[in-house]
Amino acid sequence: MDQITNVMEYQAIAKEKLPKMVYDYYASGAEDQWTLQENRNAFSKILFRPRILIDVSKIDITTTFLGFNISMPVMIAPTAMQKMAHPEGEYATARAASAADTIMTLSSWATSSVEEVASTGPGIRFFQLYVHKDRNVVAQLVRRAERAGFKAIALTVDTPRLGRREADIKNRFTMPPHLTLKNFEGLDLGKIDKTDDSGLASYVSSQIDRSLNWKDVEWLQTITHLPILVKGVLTAEDARLSVQAGAAGIIVSNHGARQLDYVPATIMALEEVVKAAQGRVPVFLDGGVRRGTDVFKALALGASGVFIGRPVLFALAAHGEAGVRKVLQMLHDEFELTMALSGCRSLKDITRDHIVTPWDAPRVVPKLFGKLRRRRTKPVHPPMVGDLIVALQRLDNAKTKIHEITQVERGGKQRRLGRGEEEED
Repeated sequence: MDQITNVMEYQAIAKEKLPKMVYDYYASGAEDQWTLQENRNAFSKILFRPRILIDVSKIDITTTFLGFNISMPVMIAPTAMQKMAHPEGEYATARAASAADTIMTLSSWATSSVEEVASTGPGIRFFQLYVHKDRNVVAQLVRRAERAGFKAIALTVDTPRLGRREADIKNRFTMPPHLTLKNFEGLDLGKIDKTDDSGLASYVSSQIDRSLNWKDVEWLQTITHLPILVKGVLTAEDARLSVQAGAAGIIVSNHGARQLDYVPATIMALEEVVKAAQGRVPVFLDGGVRRGTDVFKALALGASGVFIGRPVLFALAAHGEAGVRKVLQMLHDEFELTMALSGCRSLKDITRDHIVTPWDAPRVVPKLFGKLRRRRTKPVHPPMVGDLIVALQRLDNAKTKIHEITQVERGGKQRRLGRGEEEED
C-alpha cells in the first residue's frame, strides 16, 4: 500500500481482487459509457491560471457544510452494497470518514443499516434516499436516519428507472446470497434476486416510484427536520426548481454516468447550475473526481465541495478501511498542494480567474473568425483551450496587420487622387 501514489491506482487492484460481476457493477456506466469517460476527460480540458509571489506558507482547506465543520471540501458519496467490495463494507468507510474528519453519505441500498453505521462511533453522516412506491417505507427510513443521528437527506432524483447498464445485463447481476439490503430487512424489500438480465433493474422497477415530482420534495420536508439535498441536477432549470422546492443544497450529479448516457460531464454542467442557484443554496458535485486538482477546478467553478464514490469502493476492495483512509489523505494533500501552487491560502481565495475552460471566450474575438466559422460546411470539432487561444491571437494579429496595410493603401490612394490621377476599378 505504501507504493500507491494516487487514487487511480486502486482501480487496477480492485479489478484483480473482485469477482467480475462485482467489479463490473462498480466500474461500468450506462450503454456506450461515453459519459463515464467524459466525467474524467472533461477535467483535463480545464487549465490553471496560477498566481505567483503570494505567501502560501500556511494553507487552510477546512470548510463548513450545513453548519458542520469538516477538514476539507471532499466528502464520500453514497455507493450501494459495499460489503461486496470488502467484508466490513460501510463500517470501514464510516470509520475512515470519521478519521479524516469529513462526511460520509450512506446509500439506501447499503449492506449495513443506518443503526449499524451509527454504532461505529461519532461522525457526520448523511442518508441517501430513493423514494419508494410505499410512502410508509420512505417515512420509516427517514425516521430511522434521524434517530441514528444522521444530519441530512440526499434525495436521489435521477432514477425513475434504472439506466441500461449492459455489463450488469451480461453478468445477470445479483447481490451475493449472504448479503441483504440491511435498511429494508423485515420489509420484504431486502433481496435483489437473479433474473434474466439485471436483478437490480428488476428491483428498481418493482420498488421505486416513477411518479416522483417536485411536490414530493416538499412533502419530504413535512416528515423530517433534516435538510434535503437534491442529488441529480444537471440544468439551470432544475436548479431553480430545487431552490423553489425548499432544497437546502444541490448535488450536480449524473449518477456516476450510470443512468442516461450522453449527458454532460458533471464538471461541464456545474457552472450553469451554480449561476442558476444564485448563491441561495450551496452547490456540490460528484463524478470523475480523482485528483486534488479536480477538487480545485470544481471549487473555482463555484462548487462548495465534491463527493467521491468509485475511488472509495476501489480502495475499500483493495485495502479495506486503510485504503479508504489513504484515498482521503491523498486527495487532501493533493488539493492543499494545488492551492499553494495556485497562490491560494484558503478556500475563499479560489476564484473563477484561477482557471480557463473550453467555453471561455477570449477577451477579443475578431469578427473575421466569426465569418470564417459561418462559411465552413464541415463540422468544427472543439480544439484544446490552448490551441484555440493561440489561433484566435493569430487571427487578431492578422486583422491588425490587414488594418495597417489598408490604412497605408488608402493614404497612397488619396495622395494619387490629389494629383489628379484616376482611380482604377
